[in-house]
Amino acid sequence: MSSRTARRAPRTARLAVRSAATALAVAALGLTAAAPASAHPMPHSVVTLDVHDSSIDATIELPSDDLRLASGIDITAADALENSADALSDYIAAHLQITTPSGEPWTVDVGELTIADAEQTSTGQFSELVAQIEMTPPADATTREFTLDDTVIIHQVITHRIFVVVDQDWAGGDLGDEAKQLGVIAVDPASGTVAPLTIDLGSGSMWSGFVAMVQLGGTHILEGTDHLLFLIVLLLPAPLIAFAGRWRRPAGPKRSVLRIVSITLAFTIGHSATLAISALTHLDIPAVPIESLIAVSILVGALHAIRPLFPGKEAVVAGLFGLIHGMAFSFTLAELGLSTGQLVISLLGFNIGIELLQLAVVAAVLPAFVILSPWRGYAVLRVGLALVAGTSALGWLLARLGVNNPIADVADGLGAYGGWAIVALWVVTIGYLVERRHGRRHAFVGEASEEREESGAPLHVDSL
Repeated sequence: MSSRTARRAPRTARLAVRSAATALAVAALGLTAAAPASAHPMPHSVVTLDVHDSSIDATIELPSDDLRLASGIDITAADALENSADALSDYIAAHLQITTPSGEPWTVDVGELTIADAEQTSTGQFSELVAQIEMTPPADATTREFTLDDTVIIHQVITHRIFVVVDQDWAGGDLGDEAKQLGVIAVDPASGTVAPLTIDLGSGSMWSGFVAMVQLGGTHILEGTDHLLFLIVLLLPAPLIAFAGRWRRPAGPKRSVLRIVSITLAFTIGHSATLAISALTHLDIPAVPIESLIAVSILVGALHAIRPLFPGKEAVVAGLFGLIHGMAFSFTLAELGLSTGQLVISLLGFNIGIELLQLAVVAAVLPAFVILSPWRGYAVLRVGLALVAGTSALGWLLARLGVNNPIADVADGLGAYGGWAIVALWVVTIGYLVERRHGRRHAFVGEASEEREESGAPLHVDSL
């Protein structure tokens, strides 16, 4: 389910940057072949920045062997990190300077240190130290322009390289979906010195963040198979009237449109309310119960599409379950670590993006559902789509309860075929319209033929 997986994928993005960066490093090392250590590729460091209004959170990945050579601190033995954490923090802080363009120093606070396994294309697997660091500028300085001087390893291992990337920069329109490389810190072969990296992220703006959030909201729905299926299963029976425990006859275009509008509006109000409350109050909501309830909402909607469980109350149910879906939406915003002002703008943009995609989906399927509702084959279509949604919901529910199953994996990939499903729906709709028109034409021709036979006049079909 899309809401189980965050919009951010910094680890994946950093791996992509590492792959490209390793190729550059290999080429550069070839130019400095005079040094014996450059005869084979060496792992490099990666500095990943999350830029905020008043500070920058950095994740620094340092190859363990090179760090030992540079610092003299061995972290490869068991319990070594626990015993050396303070010394490592002091060492990193002493060799990591960040300053304003005028040379004023920032405050550097080294936080959590962990050991992780890493892999680069040319070096294979290796161990690395991952350090979480908060960097804060002076009170009158911006976080968008600064100089980074990282000599944690390179002051002793001269073939080392540090790749600096930005993962999240809300004001710059980067929300962590893909890391962007800012530059490389390396020894200058000509002078033998290490020049700090000057970084200018541009002015940034609320508008850039707003536009990025609109896009994120749309992408969240577009890739969110669970949210789309819930909306679809509630729309499927909307053009029908329930009677005696079954969906019987079409409700007519006007009534169908009013029902669908009320369902969509109720779902919007529900998820907007809990999205705003959860995000603005920073509620710590456990993901598993919310994701399980989303699966339940799809299952209930699918059963209702097959047999009416709450006829005439679809809008109420959509609003209630919308409250649950809004909590799931809030997980995406919670991961961005935004300021209050940014969060308010993001809520507006994210919601607009969600609504635009919802309206696009409704506009794509609503006419087809209304047109097909008098057709006997619509029952097959309705039940078939409901069974797909219900089966997917069961798979997701089991997965959230800790039972791995292939149904959940297949269901997660259904969103990729949404466009083709809409095309197929309209092919069926057009075919139905052509068949209905053809049937009416033949019925009209038959009636005209009988009248002319009774009157003895010749029949000219081309004139009909």
